[in-house]
Formats: sequence, C-alpha cells, structure tokens
Amino acid sequence: MLQLLLNVGTGFIDTFVPIFVAMDPVGTLPLVVAWTSQLSACERERQLRDALITALAIGVLFLVAGQWLLAILGIQVGDFLIAGGLVLLVLAISDLVTGGGHEARGSGIRPDFGVVPIGTPLLAGPAALTTLIALVGHYGFLLTTLAFLANLLIAWRLFQSAGQITRLFGRNGLRATSKVISILLAAIAVRFIREGLATFLR
Repeated sequence: MLQLLLNVGTGFIDTFVPIFVAMDPVGTLPLVVAWTSQLSACERERQLRDALITALAIGVLFLVAGQWLLAILGIQVGDFLIAGGLVLLVLAISDLVTGGGHEARGSGIRPDFGVVPIGTPLLAGPAALTTLIALVGHYGFLLTTLAFLANLLIAWRLFQSAGQITRLFGRNGLRATSKVISILLAAIAVRFIREGLATFLR
C-alpha cells in the first residue's frame, strides 16, 4: 500500500511539473495584472473565470481526444505551435503599434480577454496541450487530469492576486509598463513560432 502511494505521488509530481512549466501561470501573471488593472473587482472575476473555464474545457478535450483530433485533422505539433504563436503575435503588435491591446480591452464596457488570449493560447496553449497529450500516453488519463486540475487551481489563486498587485503599483505604474508587457507577449509568440519551425527542421 505504501509503495503504491509512493508510486502515485511520484507519478503526480512527474506529470504536475511539466504541465506547470508548459502553462507558466507565473509568467502569465504580469499580463493578467496589466489587462485587469482598469476593471472592477466583479468584472475582473468574470474575466478570470472565463479564462479558467476556457482552459479547463480545451484541456479536457485534448486529454480525452487530443491524439485523435490531431490525427483526423492532419495537424502536427509544429502546426499547433506556429498557429498559437501567430495569434499571440497579432495581439502583441496591436498593443504596441495601435494601442488597441490591453488598454482598449480594459477600458470598454464589456472587455473580453478572458477567453482569448488568457484562457487560450496562454494557459491552454500549444505547449500545454501537446504536453497533456504526451503525458496521457505515458502516465494515463486519471493522473494527468489531476495534475492539470491542480495547475489550474494554482493559476486561479495567482490570478486572483492581480487586484492586490494593481493596488500596490497603481494604475499609472501599470500603464507605464504596458508596452514592456506587450514586448514580452511578442517574445512568447516568437518562441512558439520558433519551436514550431524547429519541429519541422528536426
């Protein structure tokens, strides 16, 4: 019994860590802070709830049928990485060039950035989804699902601190860093595209 628990614990850690690295909720937190700095507490909660529900739905879909979906559509991992990178790059360029990024989304009557890009492709993005598919094949559905849900819970708790961070730095301070955040978002996009191209070169 003890050996079984140890094996389960080890397996959970082995699945939890790759998913955490792929989802990178800590790296996504500055983006969440910038995009929610202009929102009321109620609207911030709605956006974060939409993001988590989106990530959960897409993650479960790929846990259950990811390999089948990619095979039936003829999509390779590299295709997935490049597509996700292009989506992020368009958003980042919009922020930098037109000013129509997070400031516009955060100042409207009903801003919508919870589903895209926070839910996907930042949380449930190409790296996370391909990681889920690989882990299901190696560790099984139950263990991988538990690790994925644990990571979503951590992301939820981190993102809930966005309000405190906004109050700490102030809206003007966050606005001053918005362009830097956009550059970071563009860098993440380029990384996705680069990794996708590398899979074809290999």
